[in-house]
Amino acid sequence: MNPYIPILVIGAFGLGFGVFSVVAAALTGPKRYNRAKAAAYECGIEPSPQAQGGGRFPVKYFLTAMLFIIFDIEIVFLYPWAVSFNQLGLFGLVEMVLFIGTVFVAYAYVWRRGGLEWD
Repeated sequence: MNPYIPILVIGAFGLGFGVFSVVAAALTGPKRYNRAKAAAYECGIEPSPQAQGGGRFPVKYFLTAMLFIIFDIEIVFLYPWAVSFNQLGLFGLVEMVLFIGTVFVAYAYVWRRGGLEWD
């Protein structure tokens, strides 16, 4: 349990910051709502009730979200590895090279297919 205390402390700080932000926004935020302030801001364009093309979003949004999740999870796995690198030795190094190699292959595939181009 002792090696997990710093991770738990960071998690507690994150949770505390989130709760504090929500409570502070509720206490200090505007209390008088009107229709104009509650409407979505669309850069001066009147918002439509439905997105163009029948309400479908382009696939690029979902691809970008999935790529973000993949690389975010990679960082989540890299942090504990970096903390306990001395204890893992050569085995940990080989496992991390295989993990980063797998993620790099996926990244190269997405790059080659044009998934990182935002048109």
